[in-house]
Amino acid sequence: MEYNFRAIEARWQEYWQAKNVYRVTEDPSRPPYYILDMFPYPSGAGLHVGHPLGYIASDIFARYKRLRGFNVLHPMGYDAFGLPAEQYAIQTGQHPEITTRENIHRYREQLDRIGFSFDWSREICTSDPKYYHWTQWVFIRLFHSYYDNTRDQARPIDELIQHFTTKGTEGLDISQSEEISFTAEEWNKWDEVKRQETLMNYRLAYLGETMVNWCEALGTVLANDEVSEGVSVRGGHPVVQRKMKQWCLRVSAYAGRLLSSLDNLEWSESLKESQRNWIGKSEGAEVRFPVLASKEQKGIHKGELTVFTTRIDTIFGVTFMVLAPESNYVPLVTTPEQKASVEEYLEATKRRTERDRMADRRVSGVFSGSYAENPLTGEAIPIWISDYVLAGYGTGAVMAVPGHDSRDFAFARHFDLPIIQVVLPHDEEPTDPSTWTESKDSKAGTLINSGLLNGLSVSDAITKMKDYLAQQQLGRVRTNYRLRDAIFSRQRYWGEPFPIYYDEQGIAHTVNEDELPLCLPEVDKFLPTSDGQPPLGRAEGWHTKEGCPYELSTMPGFAGSSAYYLRYMDPHNDKALVGQEKNAYWRHVDLYVGGAEHATGHLIYSRFWNKFLFDLGIIVEDEPFRKLVNQGMIQGRSNFVYRIKDTNTFVSLGLKDSYETTPIHVDVNIVYNDQLDLEAFKAWRPEYGTADFILEDGKYICGWAVEKMSKSMYNVVNPDHIIERYGADTLRLYEMFLGPIEQSKPWDTNGIDGVHRFLKKLWSLYYSTDELRVTKTSATKEELKSLHKLIKKVTQDVEQFSFNTSVAAFMICINELQGMKTSSHEVLHPLLILLAPFAPHIAEELWHALGEEASITSAPWPEYNESHLVEDSIKYPVSFNGKTRFTLELPTTASREEIERAVLANDETQRWLEGKSPKKVIVVPGRIINIVL
Repeated sequence: MEYNFRAIEARWQEYWQAKNVYRVTEDPSRPPYYILDMFPYPSGAGLHVGHPLGYIASDIFARYKRLRGFNVLHPMGYDAFGLPAEQYAIQTGQHPEITTRENIHRYREQLDRIGFSFDWSREICTSDPKYYHWTQWVFIRLFHSYYDNTRDQARPIDELIQHFTTKGTEGLDISQSEEISFTAEEWNKWDEVKRQETLMNYRLAYLGETMVNWCEALGTVLANDEVSEGVSVRGGHPVVQRKMKQWCLRVSAYAGRLLSSLDNLEWSESLKESQRNWIGKSEGAEVRFPVLASKEQKGIHKGELTVFTTRIDTIFGVTFMVLAPESNYVPLVTTPEQKASVEEYLEATKRRTERDRMADRRVSGVFSGSYAENPLTGEAIPIWISDYVLAGYGTGAVMAVPGHDSRDFAFARHFDLPIIQVVLPHDEEPTDPSTWTESKDSKAGTLINSGLLNGLSVSDAITKMKDYLAQQQLGRVRTNYRLRDAIFSRQRYWGEPFPIYYDEQGIAHTVNEDELPLCLPEVDKFLPTSDGQPPLGRAEGWHTKEGCPYELSTMPGFAGSSAYYLRYMDPHNDKALVGQEKNAYWRHVDLYVGGAEHATGHLIYSRFWNKFLFDLGIIVEDEPFRKLVNQGMIQGRSNFVYRIKDTNTFVSLGLKDSYETTPIHVDVNIVYNDQLDLEAFKAWRPEYGTADFILEDGKYICGWAVEKMSKSMYNVVNPDHIIERYGADTLRLYEMFLGPIEQSKPWDTNGIDGVHRFLKKLWSLYYSTDELRVTKTSATKEELKSLHKLIKKVTQDVEQFSFNTSVAAFMICINELQGMKTSSHEVLHPLLILLAPFAPHIAEELWHALGEEASITSAPWPEYNESHLVEDSIKYPVSFNGKTRFTLELPTTASREEIERAVLANDETQRWLEGKSPKKVIVVPGRIINIVL
C-alpha cells in the first residue's frame, strides 16, 4: 500500500473535527497547561510558509503535553481590527467587516489543512461585538481608577474624590500627568468642569495633550511602528509630529512593577533586557534652574526649568541647557528676537518621529534667546532647543555637560559652546581634552574643581550632591522611567468604539455597562469628514438617547490584543470577561509563542492590563505569560532567470557569463530544485509567452538568493502548494528541520524532498505492498536500544524546544530500524506516539492500522528505560605503535588483565606481531588498546 498522504490527511482532519478531539473543558483531575500563539491579523494574502512556523512548534508542544497527561488549552483566534482592512475598504468601497470575514475564512481553511490541534470552540475575533464588549468593559474600569503609589495598586477614583473633598491633595502619593496641589476648600469651590479636568490628571484612562504621529493623507494618528523615515508604512504618506488631545492609558504608573516582576519570568535574557531598556529606570535628581529675565539681570527671574539628571555630581560642568522642541518651556524661554528662528526649527522637527531622532546622530538646534542660572555656581548659561532631547523623558529639559556627555559634547563643538571638564572621582573617565576645539569663550577646555567631591567614589559623590541639593531646597531625589503612557486614540473607523459620551458641558462620561457593547455604526464612507473629524463623524445618530455625542475616535489595534488570552479561558461567558472559577483553573499562559517584534509594545501593554485586572481582583495572577519563546523568521529563497539584453531570450545560470544579461525575479512556485518549468514560465506573464531559452543539459537552471519573503520578489511560498504536493506532515516536519526555532533561516524547497522520503520510508516499516507487516514478535536488544535512544532524545528535545534535532533523531532511528528489518509491534507501536506531535496524520493512520480504536492523541507517552541503552560489549580499536589496525569487541565487564589476554590471543594480533614479542600492552578500559613493539 502506497503512502497516500492526501487521503490520509483529509480523513483524519475530518475525524478530529467530527469527534471534537481537541475540545477541552476544565478538569480538576488533570493538571492544566495553557499554550498560546500570538494570534494573526487575517490579511487578504493568506498565509505563506513563514507564518505557521511558530504555530507548528506550539502545536508539537501542545500534543506532547496531552500525551504526558496534561489538560491542554490551545486556542486560536484573529486580531481583526486595523488600518490595512480600512484602507482596502476606502479603495474598494467594501465594508471592512466583509473583507475581514472573507480573510478569516481563508486563514481558517489554511490552518485546518496543516492539522493544528486548536480548540476551535473557543475561537475569538477582536472585531466581533461580543468580544470587544469586554475591551470596552476594561476601558470603563481604567477610566474609573487611579494609581496609589503607597499601596502600589489601582484604586477606585471615587476614593480619590472623597480624599479631595476632605483633604485636597495633602498626604497623597499617586500617579499623575503633572504635579498639582490644592486644598479641600479649593476643590469644593470648583465647578464640575474644573473638577473633571483635574481628575483627568489622575485617571488610568485619560484625555491628555500629547505629541502624536499625524498622517494627514490617512486622516489618523499612527503608532511608531507604522511610520518609517517620516512617512507612513501604509501608502508612504508624510507624517508629522502634532500635539493633540488623545485618550491615553497611564502605563507609566505600573513601570516599577513591570520592571521588578520580569525576574520571575521564564523569558530569554535578551527579551527581558529589551523590556528593561524600554521601561528605562533611572535613579537621579530633579534640579530647578531659574530662568533669567536677561543675561545681564542676574537675580531677576521670569520662571524656572526643572531638569532630571542621573549625574548630579557633574552640575559644575553645565555650560548650556537644551529643551525638547515639544517642551512646554519653549514659549517661556523664546525671546521676541529668536521667535522666527525657533518657529522655523519647530516646524522642521515636526516632520521627524521620535524614533528617527533617537537613531540620528546629526546635530541640529536653535538658540532660544534666554539664559538660565546654574543654582550652584550662579553662572548664566544659554538655553537651546534641539531634537536630540525628547519631551517624554524626564522633564524634556537637560543640563548639558559637554565635558562628560558625548551628545552634549558634539552639540557644544557644533555650536562653539563652552566645554568645562569637572575634576571627578577617580573611577570616572573624562572626555579626552585633546579632542576639544577652541572657542571664543575663555572657559572652553577649562578644568575646574568642584571642591565638594574630592576623593569620593562616583556613587558617594552623587549621594552627597543629592543631600546638598535637598538641604539647600534646590531640588529633590527622583526615580524616573522612560516608559511612556500609551496613546489610545485612532482617528479611524475600523476599531473598537470608545464607551464614552460627552455632555453639554463637554465632560466625558462612560456609558452604562448594560449598554455594552457599543457597536460600530454604519457610515457612508470610511474617510474623515469634510471638516476633519474622524470617520465616525459621518454616522447618523451617533449619540445617546439624550442626544449626547459619542467619542468619534476608535481604539488602536493593541486594545483587542491586550487581554485576549483571558477571554480564551471563558469565551462564551456573557456575564464576565472571565469567570473566577475558569481563571482559577487556568491561571496564566504557561507557554506563549510569537515573534520578537512584539518584545516591547504588545508584551508591555498585555502585562499592564493583566496587572490592572489583578489589582481589581478580577484575575488571580498579576503576570500573564510564564514562559515565552520567540520563533525566528523564515526568509524567502528567491529565484532568478537571466534575460539576454534587448531580447526575449533567457539563458541558464551556468551559461549566463557568456552573455550580457539582466537578472529577473521569477515566481518560486514554478521552480523545482532550481529548475524552471518552462511552460509555466511562459504562462506566468504575457510578455514571456514567446520566450526562448538557452539550456544546459536540456534544463533551465535558475540562480537564487536569500531575501525577505515578499510578493515583490515572487518568493512567497504558499503552504497550500506544499501540502498539495507533499502533504501537511511533510510541511510540519520540514519547517522544524530547517533549524533552531528561535533562529531565522531561509526556506529552501530543494530540501523538502528528503523529508518526504523519510515519511515514505517510515510507511514502509509498517506496510509491504498492500499488507501490514507489523508482527507480535519480541523486539531484539538492538531494536529496543534504537527505540529507547529515540525516546530519550525526543523527550529532552521537545522540553527544550529543540525540534530540528528531534526530526534528525527520527531519521536516524528509522534508518536503523529499516536496516534491522524491524517488524515488531513492541517497537513500532510506541514509535508512532513519539512521532504523533510532529506528523499527526500519518501517526493516526498507522495507529489505527495497528488495531487501536481511540485516537492516538489520548495515548500515554512512552517511558524511557535506561537499561536498554546499557552496552554489554565495547568495540576497542587495537593499535600497534599508535596506528589502529583492527577492532576487537569485548565484554564491558572485562578487567584490564582479561582485555590484555584476549587481545594477545587474537589471530589478528598475531598476524601484526609477525612473531615478535610486544614490549608493552597499554589498555585504557572502555577506550583503546595499544601494543608497543
